[in-house]
Amino acid sequence: MSLDLATTRRIAKLARIGLADAELETIRQKLDGILGWFNQLSEVDVEGVPPMVGTEMEALRQRDDVVTDGNCQAAVLSNAPEKSGPFYAVPKVVE
Repeated sequence: MSLDLATTRRIAKLARIGLADAELETIRQKLDGILGWFNQLSEVDVEGVPPMVGTEMEALRQRDDVVTDGNCQAAVLSNAPEKSGPFYAVPKVVE
């Protein structure tokens, strides 16, 4: 498959890439090269090759929802520059 300049101009417009007319031929050649790689992939014989496991075929592995770090209020508040009881003390922002 070979692209013409009108198709290249349309691709550039859809991608919101501003190209001068002098740049279109260079970009067209590069896009043709990329499409050539895709055409090579279509020549690969995949008969009898099972599909890879994708996200829709495999269930997500999830960990149990358990508390692993808690009851350390004193350790957390020890990092505060100021505290008021069991809370952080911050400067008033809104009057």
